[in-house]
Amino acid sequence: MQPLGEPLYHLRLMARMGQAVGADLTGAFAAGGISAEDWAAMITKCRGCAAPARCEEFLAAHAEAGEPMPGCRNADALMRLKDLAR
Repeated sequence: MQPLGEPLYHLRLMARMGQAVGADLTGAFAAGGISAEDWAAMITKCRGCAAPARCEEFLAAHAEAGEPMPGCRNADALMRLKDLAR
């Protein structure tokens, strides 16, 4: 099992991915759409990703995206939050 990545780095990646797909993470948190536990679980999932460099490359190439990059460990949650933001 690989060690988890640095929390703040992965928080930023996750926030950027959310922004790229139109999922308002902070808005969802403020509105009660996700709990602090949900948010922490999403960050932990991201920290366990073996491909953060691929994520950075995807984000550099996609300021906006219809969906998260293939293999994103938080894709389902981000798409649900995207739907809530509508």
